[in-house]
Amino acid sequence: MKREDLERLVSVEMPFGKHKGWLIADLPGHYLNWFAREGFPTGEIGRLLALMQEMDHNGLRPLLDPLRSRPAAK
Repeated sequence: MKREDLERLVSVEMPFGKHKGWLIADLPGHYLNWFAREGFPTGEIGRLLALMQEMDHNGLRPLLDPLRSRPAAK
């Protein structure tokens, strides 16, 4: 896991499905677990969903909080 991956979780929106438009970091655990059971999509979105599911499963969501409050880079 890289810092850039964590930053992507709080900046990339879900591009499809029931939670389209939600930040990956804000997706509910049951939705992430569904992907874990049924299979993650290919590409970056699938990789980010798998990472978020792992973080949620292990109670690591609070690690993303400092990244949410960071001011935008100039």
